[in-house]
Amino acid sequence: MSIQQIAVIGAGTMGNGIAQVCALAGLQVVLLDVADTALEKGLATLTANLERQVRKESITPKDKQDALARISLSTDYAVLRSADLVIEAATENLELKKRILKQIDSVVSAHCIIATNTSSLSITELAAVVSEPGRFIGLHFFNPVPLMALLEVIRGLQTSDATHAAALQLAEHIGKRAVAARNSPGFVVNRVLCPMINEAIFVLQEGLASAKDIDTGMQLGCNHPIGPLALADLIGLDTLLAIMETFYQGFNDPKYRPAQLLKEMVAAGYLGRKAGRGFYTYD
Repeated sequence: MSIQQIAVIGAGTMGNGIAQVCALAGLQVVLLDVADTALEKGLATLTANLERQVRKESITPKDKQDALARISLSTDYAVLRSADLVIEAATENLELKKRILKQIDSVVSAHCIIATNTSSLSITELAAVVSEPGRFIGLHFFNPVPLMALLEVIRGLQTSDATHAAALQLAEHIGKRAVAARNSPGFVVNRVLCPMINEAIFVLQEGLASAKDIDTGMQLGCNHPIGPLALADLIGLDTLLAIMETFYQGFNDPKYRPAQLLKEMVAAGYLGRKAGRGFYTYD
């Protein structure tokens, strides 16, 4: 099928980034959230990101204006009726996502593909809450969406070949490199990445080195562009904890247990960049 109209549920960091790249690629986008304030904040972030791209000369001022003209805002799920694809980009919480997906399913047309931007939750389990699970798929974008080239395309047990093919075509259309994966906790990238970050937190917890030295060691010793603890702050420590808990429960393997320090920091509200404090302090 041809995907021309996209709706994105959630105007936060991931949602507004997804809306931005889709609009720049010439697609009509509706950005939907529960409150006008969330939508206005998401649009302001998106606009600032587009302006930054103009300053860097990666897009033209006309590209920016055209992209903004393709984006509309709404708090009403009724707008989803005309969508060819709806991407749920809510917080990484299984029950919340299920509730949202049921709302989406009750409104969209029979031809509409429904996708989730989960980074670790089961696509098969989420697909089971919609009436036609064959049209459900995982589209895992990476943060920051406008800059990261990768898109993990994850099919659940029920996902149809047509839905999978349409998702791969969309990835190409919006300029992302698709990696196809089957359903499993963490899929491919986070299955490798998050346990590594969690291990770095164990190293800090045990006092083997400072946060800065751990990050410097991985940057200079392994050629990583950013250290694992700084990356944890960027991801959000609450998100990282949720992913590790999903792994721990999904695999029933103690090697995936979250570091106690990670749990403590989340409990304290030290969630990383978005909170102004994580393993580092931010203005």
